[in-house]
Amino acid sequence: MSNGGKKSNKQAIFSINKEENFPEWYGEICKVAELADVRYGVKGFTPFLPWSTMTMNLMFNLLEEVLQRKKHLPMLFPTVIPESSLTKEADHVEGFTPQVFWIKEFGDGQELEERLALRPTSETAIYPMYSLWIRSWRDLPLKRYQRCSVFRSEVKSTRPFLRGREFLWIESHNVFATHDEVLAQVMEDLETTKEVVTEEYGLPVLTFKRTQWDKFPGGLNTYAADSLMPDGKVIQLPSTHDLGDNFAKAFDIKFLDENNETVHPFQTCYGPAISRIFGAMISIHGDDKGLRLPFRIAPYQVVIVPIFRGTDEDKVMEYCRGIESKLRKSGIRVHLDDCDATPGWKFNYWEMKGVPIRLEAGPRDMKKQQVVLFRRDLLERKSVELDGLAKRVRNLGKEIDKNLRAMAEAKFEGLIVDADTMGGISDALDQGKIARIPFCTIEMEGLACDEEIKDKTGGEIRGTRTDVEELPEGVCVVCGKPAKEIVYVARSY
Repeated sequence: MSNGGKKSNKQAIFSINKEENFPEWYGEICKVAELADVRYGVKGFTPFLPWSTMTMNLMFNLLEEVLQRKKHLPMLFPTVIPESSLTKEADHVEGFTPQVFWIKEFGDGQELEERLALRPTSETAIYPMYSLWIRSWRDLPLKRYQRCSVFRSEVKSTRPFLRGREFLWIESHNVFATHDEVLAQVMEDLETTKEVVTEEYGLPVLTFKRTQWDKFPGGLNTYAADSLMPDGKVIQLPSTHDLGDNFAKAFDIKFLDENNETVHPFQTCYGPAISRIFGAMISIHGDDKGLRLPFRIAPYQVVIVPIFRGTDEDKVMEYCRGIESKLRKSGIRVHLDDCDATPGWKFNYWEMKGVPIRLEAGPRDMKKQQVVLFRRDLLERKSVELDGLAKRVRNLGKEIDKNLRAMAEAKFEGLIVDADTMGGISDALDQGKIARIPFCTIEMEGLACDEEIKDKTGGEIRGTRTDVEELPEGVCVVCGKPAKEIVYVARSY
């Protein structure tokens, strides 16, 4: 992102067909748009560069604003978890132990008295403290979250943002007196996902109740939002979990209720992984020229490119600096590109970086007291008067965000197809679609049928929809037993 000397045109121009070769497109845009550098030398651990970091910070801020409006308060816990805490909830530790990074020694080979885990998730770090903090029904509900990194020893192939061994997220951990409040919180979490991920980041999602074999280890039920990637696979974005009172019992969290009886509370946890959502967002909104960032979360919402002719450079730069100052004072994130490069190079560079609006100004614009506005989403430009420019920019930003979301949602049209045979499932998945099928049950008895679907189609059951009520008819596609559920099958990340 340096504005230092002129760069080569080869670095600035980006043109790969995303639909035909998404993996190459993704790897190249992470490189040329300066989002991540995979040369760190440790598998799954990737430095995030300024452009992606600034974008993710804005994404974090929007999500935290919503959480705090809904009465969640921030906190921050240590990165390490004592092994004795991690192993207290049996199902939980069994589910996460294969992914844990352990710290066994310090200094010059001195062994720790107890192994420490780099947190794969923070239930076992936070809940011992909750057992100290919660004493009475007056302490409830308790709604807290933290913004942090988590670490998991991912065994599959890694890819920046989408799949790594360290990722950035927010995790919310909530405690309630009743299970009804837990169910209400789960629904609130799904609403928060729609409010932020869809309305702010522009990513449409389908929300599911996961199967019992695909739930959060130690919890009762898991609910999650899936979005569609350009290669026809779905990706899980935020998930939320009904923990029941399992963790409260394991970590001895108790409170004195209004009847002066000591009881265990009920809990939820919610985990929007911002770095993964960022990877999905650049994938879904990007095009063959590079990134297309929503106005709400672009590091630079406007980039100003001066156009010089002859000896007018000083006057044009003064004109552009005045525009920059006015836009910045109005709260718009603006950058004046004064580096030593041609306007054409700058146009290509900032289009590749996905800046929503480019503002061009030259001698003719200066004389007419106007500028040219270029919108990245539609690659369209228009001359506008300088008067009222900040308002025009904001309105154009809203139009861009609305259009990016509409274009992403259009990908969901016709996405779901009904299938009642294994061949029908395979046909749907081969076309990059989601199969809707009758299924025996999402309780543990249905696991064998899901395994057969995986073996024969490469897809997996995502769960039952939470936003529509569907009554099953017929028999399970796999075992032929009466269907108890309508489930959705897709190939996934």
